[in-house]
Parts: sequence; structure tokens; C-alpha cells
Amino acid sequence: MEEKNIVAIDLGTSKIALTVAKVNGEDAQIIYYKEIASAGIKYSSVYNIMHVTDPLARIIRDAEEALDLKITQAVIGMPKYPVRQESNSALVKDRGEDKDITGEDIAEMKSYAEDSYPLEDPAKEAIYGAVAQSFSDGENFQIIENDIIGMASDTLEGHFKIFIGKKSDLNKIDKVMKKTNVSACKKYFTAETTAKAVLTEAEMENGVALIDFGGGSTSVTIYHGNIMRHYASIPFGGKNITDDIKSECQISERLAENIKLAYGACMPEKLQSLSEKVLHIRSNNAEPDKQVTVKYLSEIITARIEEIMMAMLYEINESGFADMLRSGIVITGGCAQTANLGSFIYELSGYRVRTGYPQARISVSGCDGIKDTTAATSLGLIMAAKEEQCIVNCAVPRNEGNCEGLVIETADENPEEGNIWTITEPEIPQEREPESEPAEGELFADEQIEKVIPEKKQKKSIFNVLWTKAKKVTEEAKEKTGKLLDEISEEEV
Repeated sequence: MEEKNIVAIDLGTSKIALTVAKVNGEDAQIIYYKEIASAGIKYSSVYNIMHVTDPLARIIRDAEEALDLKITQAVIGMPKYPVRQESNSALVKDRGEDKDITGEDIAEMKSYAEDSYPLEDPAKEAIYGAVAQSFSDGENFQIIENDIIGMASDTLEGHFKIFIGKKSDLNKIDKVMKKTNVSACKKYFTAETTAKAVLTEAEMENGVALIDFGGGSTSVTIYHGNIMRHYASIPFGGKNITDDIKSECQISERLAENIKLAYGACMPEKLQSLSEKVLHIRSNNAEPDKQVTVKYLSEIITARIEEIMMAMLYEINESGFADMLRSGIVITGGCAQTANLGSFIYELSGYRVRTGYPQARISVSGCDGIKDTTAATSLGLIMAAKEEQCIVNCAVPRNEGNCEGLVIETADENPEEGNIWTITEPEIPQEREPESEPAEGELFADEQIEKVIPEKKQKKSIFNVLWTKAKKVTEEAKEKTGKLLDEISEEEV
């Protein structure tokens, strides 16, 4: 079987993650994983296409350079909010008394259930996915999918959960990808794919609630009997905690985020001696320095997490499966590693709680971060794409791509991506001066290009003009691309 590369992109509110897996038949290996701070995304949905494009193009370029590949396609995760669930059924009669029920029959029935559901406003809504709940052969009822396949029946009826979101959110993803010259070959509803990457078979069989605590939204996915039974999401997540810290301490958002990551914890009464530690925040301007105790910081975080978790517990109760969750709650996502979070949820709910890290179902080679809770969505996308034989090769060697013979010259080293704060007691380092680092999402600040690499900036401009003209050339004329340099006037450069 031909070897291929699968590329997955997770567009999150706090970060964009890109993953590349090399697949050969049933064998798969993660060969690349990287996260970068996102922009232009709210509640896991794209709202500013231009702002999203800059960091996305950058992370794609980084992956291409690291792997010496040209990325042409990718699988993408759909927004987690807003999504609502509905029910729909499909019925097939007169199949033939001795005709076996096959997997293809179930797939066709699922497609029919999706296509036949009457959307309230087809111009604004789209079906994100459907999950089979149970089947009937006319005599037996509540049969699961694995059991109905292979049975012989003249009648087949299926019941499905239909998940519906905004069509405009999917269109914006397509527009963003088009700007990066990478097409979205498949979009997945990540509630199901993430669950299969994090949960065990026993948990999904015995009943479990997976809470995906992301940056812009938090969702709960409930499994019972190895079937996804319920999904709900709210537009609150880790970014709300950061905003609370920023507002209460009157500091910048970036500093608030790094303080949260370094000292964030639930349940201030369990911090013991750490609760009395004081963070001294030096000011770079006329404002006085600030002091914040770790205990007060924990109180801010705990208040917001309690609000979010109470909403999740309400959804669990509304699902009708609250008394069937023998495996309790599993938490994943960027905020899942908050100190004492599991204990706090246990006190609120009474369910046993564990942190959900991606399961080791695909081998990993030297990819930092792929085993963290933040990578659960990315690994779920890779696993789902691997199971679908129709997914094409998403990345090819550069000499097979459309950029053959065209080389862009940039600086030898990229500037530092953001400022990684090292917080030490009793003082937090000052923020860097704006002119000492590039603007968010840019490769270099304009001033730095002029002062540091003026010659390479000129070469990059030549490439941009050449590339624009080269795209208009027919396939037969591509071999003459080098001659285009002579056609570029000094004014164009």
C-alpha cells in the first residue's frame, strides 16, 4: 500500500496546532507536531479571517521547512460552539427476507438521516455529523450498530443524533485555508474524534462524560454502551479565566496568561504554604508595582471554573445519563492540567475524575507536546483520518509540488515566537519593550527587516512578483519560469 502523509490542523481559540503523521497501511507514526498562539478565533470559531491567516500560514511554512514537504491538503476540526443536537430516524422496508444487513447499509441509512433532516434555515445551518443510537429489524429493538450488522431482515430502522452548527463557520474555515493555499479535504466534528483519542473502551462502554476544557469554549460529550449519547457546549473556557486575572490584577492579557500557567490552581484552601506566596509585578510605566498573593489568584480561578463546571454538570443531568456514568468524568483540553482541578470537580459532582491524555494508539517520534492534553483534538483528527481510506496524501516532497524551481530567501533564523516568561519569586520579570520583538503573527517587524536584512527583503520582493506571474503561466510554459526574472522591471521590485 502506498505511503502517505496526513496533516491535521486544530484551529483553537488560544492556539493553532499542526500535526503530520506518516501512514502506511495500518502503521502510523506522528512525525511532526507544533503549536502556535492563535489570533482571530473566538469560541473555537473563526471570526477574523485575516488575523487567523497569519499564524496559520506561519505554522504551515515551519512544518514544510522542517519536513522538506509541500503541504497541499489537511483535515480540520469543526467549531465546538455553537452546536445543537436533534434526533432523526430512517426506515427501509421490503429489503428481502434473507438479505443480510451490511456496513454499507448502515452508512447509507446514516447519510439519509443527515440529508433528510429538515434544517430550520438551510442557508445559515449545516449538519456537522450524525451518530447512530440504535436499530430495529421490525421484531427486535434497541440493537446497537455492531450487533445489527450481519443480521438478516426485511425491515431496517435506525435512530440517529444529528449535530447542527453554523454554515458560516465552515465557510470561514474554507476561506482561511484558501489564503494559505492548503485545501480542507475533510472537516470532522471533534466531539467524537477527540473522545476516541482520549477515552478507553471500558469507559465508553460503562458510561463516561468527557469534558473538553478549551480556551474559548468548554464541551461535554457523554458515552454509554460504546455510543455517543449527548453533546453540549458553552462559550466559556480558559480565556475567560485569563480575562478575570487581567481585570482583577489590572495587568496585560499576556502577563495574565503566563501567571495563570505558572501559578494557576483551584481550591485555595489546599495550597498550604504556597497560598501565602506573593507575586510582585513590576510596572514598566507610570503605574505603581502590584502585589498579588497566590491564594487570591486561586480564588479568582476557582470562581470561574466553578461557574463553568456547574454548567457542565447541568448538561450531564439534562442528558438523562447522570446515573449511568460508572466511569465518572474525564477532563481534557488546555485547562485540564490546572492544579487541583480533578479534586475540585469531584467535590462538586461526586464523580470520580481523571485527566484525559491522548492514548498511545499511534507511535510518536520526537514530537514534544503530542502527549499533552492540549494535543487531544489533533491526535483525534489524525486517528479519524487514518481510518478513512479515502483521505488522500496531504503532503508531498517539495520537488513534486507547484513551487519547483522557485526559492524564497528569508533570514537564517526566525525571531523568538512570543515572550516566554520565567516567573521567579518574589518578582516577575518586566515585559519586553515592543520594539525588541516582532508584532504578533509577523515573521519580522518592518523596522527589523530594514535594519537587519535589507538585501534579503529585496530578494523576497522579487520572489513575490515572480510568483504572481508564474501562477498565470500554463503547464507547458513552466519550464521557462526562470526567464521571468528578466521581465521584472525595477519599478515592480
